[in-house]
Amino acid sequence: MKYKITGDNLQIVTVELEEGEKVYAEAGSMVYLSPNIKMEAKMRGGLLKAIGRKFAGETFFLTEFSPQGGKGFVGFAGNAPGTIKAIELDGSNEFIVQKDAFLCAEDGVELSIAFQRRLGAIFFGGEGFILERLKGKGLAFIHACGDFVEMELKEGEKIKVDTGSVVGWEGSVDYDIQRVKGIKTIFFGGEGLFLTTLTGPGKILLQSMTLHNLAMALAPFLPQQQTSGRSGVLGTFLDETLGR
Repeated sequence: MKYKITGDNLQIVTVELEEGEKVYAEAGSMVYLSPNIKMEAKMRGGLLKAIGRKFAGETFFLTEFSPQGGKGFVGFAGNAPGTIKAIELDGSNEFIVQKDAFLCAEDGVELSIAFQRRLGAIFFGGEGFILERLKGKGLAFIHACGDFVEMELKEGEKIKVDTGSVVGWEGSVDYDIQRVKGIKTIFFGGEGLFLTTLTGPGKILLQSMTLHNLAMALAPFLPQQQTSGRSGVLGTFLDETLGR
């Protein structure tokens, strides 16, 4: 399977499929496809895994794409401004990502849920206690708001990150939530009460912008809905007449 990621901060991945190859994706992520691509919604993995995906923030059904009568192509994009990254799985490794990060994957990759192992991560993780696990063999594509920052942690090496900025990590990386120290820092630091601690070895992926921060930055510039207290046809007529 060949692929090409195009764009800067509004990226799209185009996957080229030979006959017999197949990819599946989160419902609604497809942007375009060649006429010979067959689409089919399936409850991959059975009912229990479909329910698990729903808890993780994904759709109950996933859509499969496969070419008919020769090679074809299909393009996928995320639901917010951001970037796309390919994750290669060789059958022996796995990758854990935050909910809603999954975009699409080859047929040989399995998408399932993974629960937080630490109580701190469960109660203060910010993204909930359910994560997504990618394993198997093939390519998977994830997306995140902003740009990706990739780091390789050595054995025992640690890094503390704003919880919402963590996108994913290899299965060998340990993940926990720790409270910020210092009363003044907690109340006046503006960085929240908790930070994510990632401990190596393994690769981690961070994002430069969170969807929450993007929404907060845009909120002051969005039109506000105003209500006059009047109702019915007469109220609407008076509002329009008075220019309200």
